[in-house]
Amino acid sequence: MEQNSNNNNNNKTQQKPKINPKIVLQILLPIILFTTISIQLSKNLCFKNNPTIDLLLLDQQVIKNNKNPNPKPEKCDLFSGKWVRNPEGPYYTNNSCGWIQEHQNCMKYERPDIEFMKWKWKPNDCDLPIFDGKKFMEIVKGKSLGFVGDSVARNHLQSLVCLLSQVESPIDISNTNDDNFRRWHFKSYNLTLAILWSPYLVKTLENDPHNKTGKTFYGLYLDEPDDVWKTQIHDFNYIIISAGHWFFRPIIYYQNRQFMGCRYCEIDNLTEYSLTFGYRNAFRTAFRAILEEGYKGVVYMRTFAPSHFEGGDWEHGGDCLMKRPYNSSEVNLDGENLDLYKAQMEEFVEARKLGERRGLKFRLLDMTRIMLMRPDGHPSTYGRPAKYNGIWPSDCVHWCLPGPIDTWNDFLLELLRTEG
Repeated sequence: MEQNSNNNNNNKTQQKPKINPKIVLQILLPIILFTTISIQLSKNLCFKNNPTIDLLLLDQQVIKNNKNPNPKPEKCDLFSGKWVRNPEGPYYTNNSCGWIQEHQNCMKYERPDIEFMKWKWKPNDCDLPIFDGKKFMEIVKGKSLGFVGDSVARNHLQSLVCLLSQVESPIDISNTNDDNFRRWHFKSYNLTLAILWSPYLVKTLENDPHNKTGKTFYGLYLDEPDDVWKTQIHDFNYIIISAGHWFFRPIIYYQNRQFMGCRYCEIDNLTEYSLTFGYRNAFRTAFRAILEEGYKGVVYMRTFAPSHFEGGDWEHGGDCLMKRPYNSSEVNLDGENLDLYKAQMEEFVEARKLGERRGLKFRLLDMTRIMLMRPDGHPSTYGRPAKYNGIWPSDCVHWCLPGPIDTWNDFLLELLRTEG
């Protein structure tokens, strides 16, 4: 009996256990995968505030990456960037466009440098395509665009007309010879462009009766929109609205048809208001009117484009002699430029909120910081505006055509394209 027992023990010792490789793989594979994913995610994710990795967050990240291995980047901020050289510019000349006003026709009046025409805007995280006239007209085919504002708005419109005229020559369908109320039509695309002159956006009285100084003062009815544009906005699918430099003139303010006070008037016993008081209220009234009129199109607000006078203003010998753009470290948005920008943006944000509730689209052309970097783009003395007090002033407000203002239409096209 002992021998049999020993034999059995020997047999058990000699038998080797059988290992099933499938079972081993089933056990090890999840461990390997989990370890690999954890290591990879710990490399890719930075938990600055909490050193403990949140497993739920990791799971969500894994699911997200598995569903979309090439996720789209976040929407690019077109308005943050820098000016870079563009040797291909410009895209028209004073010879190929016949709609340049004399005092912006810098090449006709022999501006000696051409570098100011050879820059383009480069956003930090993407590219802004150069204007494509044919693509623009295909997007807005059968539509109409109205530019509401002052002479810089007119400057913008004329830039667009020049760019589009390289595709098709427009027909002047204006009912007037006044450059402030011009209309152009591109027949093949049934596209109409117009300027609606309204430098203050609100009802305005020239040579206000409260002014006893003999100077030209404007009376602004800050709570009444200007009928010049208000009565015509339904003619347009797109409105590009702006204002700015006229608010630096002597102004008298009214609300509810009651005299309030003034700005830059230097009249005794009159309440002096801040620069932004009238500016803010003008935009507030304009946006309110658009909303109340039941406008069905798209409203683009173009922010204030700063001037670049040095050594004095328009009336006192100021000039703009820079030959290149600033970079972002060389210039700051501050002072009155910042005040106007903030007031304008605050009113825009409120209008956009109200518009969303009513189905009206408000969009932004944020040009202030971008154009602050372009002191080289003004006509200076290379234009022929009317004489001021018997002298030719330097123009550091408007923009040469062609010139940096053409970039505004790069932005406009991109916004229209992404709008779909």
